[in-house]
This record gives sequence, C-alpha cells and structure tokens, in this order.
Amino acid sequence: MTLKEKTFNSAKELSNLFSLTALGMLLALRIILGIFANSTMPMFGNLVKISFNFLPIAIAAAMFGPIGAALIGGLGDIISFFLNSAGGTYFPGFTLNGILTGLIIGYFLYKNNITVKTVLISWAINAVLIEILLSGYWLYFIYGAGQGTTFWFYLWTRAISEAIKFVPTVLIILAVGKAVGKIKIYN
Repeated sequence: MTLKEKTFNSAKELSNLFSLTALGMLLALRIILGIFANSTMPMFGNLVKISFNFLPIAIAAAMFGPIGAALIGGLGDIISFFLNSAGGTYFPGFTLNGILTGLIIGYFLYKNNITVKTVLISWAINAVLIEILLSGYWLYFIYGAGQGTTFWFYLWTRAISEAIKFVPTVLIILAVGKAVGKIKIYN
C-alpha cells in the first residue's frame, strides 16, 4: 500500500463512530500519560525525559493510521500542556513533533505486518529526525541560543535520552502493535 493510499484510508477511518470513540479514548490516555507518566533525569540537567506518552500514538498508528496518530500526537501535546503547563510557555514546535511522530509511526504500522524490522525502522527514523534533531533544535532555540549552551549539547542529551529509551520503547511498541493488530473493527 502506498503512502497516498495509507493517508486516504487513514483519513477515511475518521468517518467511523467506533474509530472516533477509540481515538477519543486514546487521546485521553495520551493526556494522562503526558501529565503523570513521565520523569526527568536530573543527572542530565533535567533535559532527558522518560515518558510513556508514545504508547497511545503507537496504538492509534497501528489501528487508525497516520492521520489518527498525528491527531493524537498533536492534540495530546496541546491539551496536556494547557492542563498542566507547570508554569512554562506553550511552544508549538513540540506539537509539530507530536504530529510528525504520529505520521511516521502511522505510515509504518498501519495495515502492515508489525515486525521487529518495521518497528525498528519507524523508531530509528522518528528518533533521529524528530526526537534528536528537531527536539534538540527546539530546546536550543528555547533555552540555549544566546545563553552559551551549544546546539551540540542538546543533540547529545537528546541522543542519550533516545538511547536509554530504545529497548523498552521498541519492545512495548512491538508487543502492543501485535496485540492491536488482532483487533477486528466492524463498520
């Protein structure tokens, strides 16, 4: 199935009441995990964050494709921030990260046989392009530019964060993706 077909089929999923209801529940789970199921690691200056908010995005990706997963990623970031900003300022770059993460994972997991290879490829693309490069740039833009901290510092902290999360993230996505793949959706 081509990217165009996956995009069209994924968008078509949004016309199904079951899909919208399930996406609503996954969005709620993404918000809860975004607020409560995350932790920063002080040894890295609080720049390395361990979180499980990728899980609803991966489930949406496997069940409803890139469009549904992008919605969960983007809306989840916005709503999580406004419910629990912790005194920070909203930055749309991280919302873009959530949307792109949903698209990337959705294109690999939607209507595919979920294997170690597909999960590893989707994780690697997302980790390098979004979590390391783009997030590193956003962090540098927000905290480092003009403050004496180099862009490389943020790249390395993001790379360390992704290396720490690599095995658990891949195993969780693989297990959940295989389980979700067995769910039959009736229209």
